Amino acid sequence: MDRNFFKTTKILDGGMGQELLAKGLVSKGTLWSASGLIEEKNHQLVIDTHLEFINAGADVIVTNNFSARRVRMQQNKVLNLFNFANQKACELAVKAKEISKKIVLIAGSLPAQNDTYQVDNRERKIIEKDFFDQASIIAPYIDFFYLDVISSGKELELALNVIEKLNKPVLVGLHIKKDGKLPSKETITEVVKKYKDDNWLGVVTACVSLEIIEKTIHENSKLDIPFGFKANLWGKEEPLPQKNFNIAKFNEIGTNPNIALGVRKDITSKIFYDFSKKIMEKGATILGGCCETGPDHIREISKLK
Repeated sequence: MDRNFFKTTKILDGGMGQELLAKGLVSKGTLWSASGLIEEKNHQLVIDTHLEFINAGADVIVTNNFSARRVRMQQNKVLNLFNFANQKACELAVKAKEISKKIVLIAGSLPAQNDTYQVDNRERKIIEKDFFDQASIIAPYIDFFYLDVISSGKELELALNVIEKLNKPVLVGLHIKKDGKLPSKETITEVVKKYKDDNWLGVVTACVSLEIIEKTIHENSKLDIPFGFKANLWGKEEPLPQKNFNIAKFNEIGTNPNIALGVRKDITSKIFYDFSKKIMEKGATILGGCCETGPDHIREISKLK
């Protein structure tokens, strides 16, 4: 693919997982979005949701395998479906693209391999194997990898080692806390300077609030690489950890995580457009959404292209 793809304004999709749950998908434990992969009756729903984002103006759709990482599959006692779920996520994205008949790129979700929003402190070999096993399944179907909500330089390094072997470009998604740093306490500038190479297409702040995006935009504008965001609309500025956070409710079978994290219903598509326009004026060229950001939000910001 064109390594300059993100040097001009491009629109990413929104939050697949929350959109699927909003449309009636029932989560099996903490599989959430991956629940749409393991049973055939839900496959059309995944295709249709991809199509909604494409028709809303997304230039890129992300495969729906964020929760199909090994740890999450193991926790929910469906590890035997690991290969199936990750391959199916890609097949459904490809099917949606074919149906749309539009020029759309497919980004392969390669998420943090343990808990989301928190540093993975496991042994390096274990983390790298988890990255490799998931990445090697999805690589044949995708245009580039999207490192999906990465929380530390160590995890970034291990994921990049894997991606280099698979000969695909990468869009790097870094999760940032209220202090403007990764959960590892590294700055965006530190990890970009240390790990960036010619394989990078760009960098985004991943699954973060509008306030955190705005707080870090000045730093990102100095990175000498295309940059932007995938914004969440959780009710909490910083999803985890939280004082008095009800982890039992968060993990309850069939429960939508927004019960614990809340939803910013005040962020209409017009407000999201105004915010995105302001960030775009600061130099951002990669605009998109994450949890609780739906097709209406994407449709509105697609007017910025």
